[in-house]
Amino acid sequence: MAKFFKFRKGLAALALAGATALTPLAAAAETLTDALITAYRHSHILDQQRALLRAADEDVAIALADLRPIIAFAAGASASATSNYELGATVTLSASMTLYDNGATQLGVEVQKETVLATREALVNYEQQVLLAAVQAYMDVTAAAESLALAQSNVRLTNQQLRAARDRFEVGEVTRTEVAQAEAQLAAARSSEAAAQGTLEVARESYRVAVGSYPKALAPPPGAPKIPATVEAAQAVAVRTHPLIRQAQHTVAASELGIKQAQAAMKFSVDGSANLSFDDQGNDRSSFGLELNQPIYAGGKLSAQVRKARNQTEANRAALLSTTHNVQQLVGNAWANLRVAIAQLQATDQQIRAATVAFRGVQEEQNLGAATTLDVLDAQQDLLDARSARIDAQAQQYVALYSLLSAMGLLTVEHLGLGIQTYDPAAYYNAVKTAPAQRSRQGQQLDRVLERLQRQ
Repeated sequence: MAKFFKFRKGLAALALAGATALTPLAAAAETLTDALITAYRHSHILDQQRALLRAADEDVAIALADLRPIIAFAAGASASATSNYELGATVTLSASMTLYDNGATQLGVEVQKETVLATREALVNYEQQVLLAAVQAYMDVTAAAESLALAQSNVRLTNQQLRAARDRFEVGEVTRTEVAQAEAQLAAARSSEAAAQGTLEVARESYRVAVGSYPKALAPPPGAPKIPATVEAAQAVAVRTHPLIRQAQHTVAASELGIKQAQAAMKFSVDGSANLSFDDQGNDRSSFGLELNQPIYAGGKLSAQVRKARNQTEANRAALLSTTHNVQQLVGNAWANLRVAIAQLQATDQQIRAATVAFRGVQEEQNLGAATTLDVLDAQQDLLDARSARIDAQAQQYVALYSLLSAMGLLTVEHLGLGIQTYDPAAYYNAVKTAPAQRSRQGQQLDRVLERLQRQ
């Protein structure tokens, strides 16, 4: 099992580990890196895609087997229904092999190799999806927890305002109306607290699905990952590295080889055969032969297969262009979302500063009798809304950052430098590409590996 995973240690992981080790509290909290590692290690989606990749690896071995001889053993018995009832037996060892087919079989092997490479890129794309889901879940829980703490603080402050209003009402400084307004505000604050608690519970369930376990105390998000300076530079990176584009490229290469394979099937082939056969009397009935096969007419099937391969190639080329445009659009959308989130975060910081000044000013005016309890509650609500907006904007900024990395094809364990063992897609392929027989030593080792994988 271990040989199917490879270890990479990144500078980002080392730097993050050093930063979290500075304080006991930070070391005890679950970091975003921890969540990404856990999601990668426990993702059933990745397990599924790895199994599909190994199945594609076996297709190479299956295609390769057509280049090799087929050896079979047969034994038979016969009886004659004549007056002299006789029994007979034969033992035959036969071998057959395609000696030459204009490269059709070898082209089939190459087609499967390109399919394997395309499937590897599909696995990388699923890895990106798993990691992005973990980032989204992490930020959702973080934002929900902060919103709940803010809502709880608002309940406490509103309750204090209500008690103060009641005290002033008792001495005749305010009317019953102001007390009722404070009571209504407190009820609304408690409703918001209940909604925030529910949002946090929903976020925790989503986190369990995305990461594999319920969240513990979450540390603040780490520093933002580096991104290109312009959207054009990000799109250029995406065109070179995004797994969906690479997958489409290998699919086109496989279909182009498929055209050549279909054309080769229209040409002649040479097969060889050998039969070592003996009957129960010891008579040698062995034979050897060569056979030349040339299709003359097959009802138009072979020509249709060539045309089908050409049309499939054309479709795959169009799909490659479409995928490239879609990836560029994903980068553009992620870039725009990031710019919006950054602008919103800056605006909410200014909003918080202004709302804080206003809230303190209204409190002073209330003490001087120039502002009512409702004025204070309204200013408090404005400050609450500003802080809540900042929580959402910060979460959106981090999700937009990692969405941009995903759109560029860089949201992988290797690029993030998480410093863990990753699945090596070439290890199983290298073990099966020579099509080892089941009874061989290598074949038995592969069987044991598959048994261990299935028990996990």
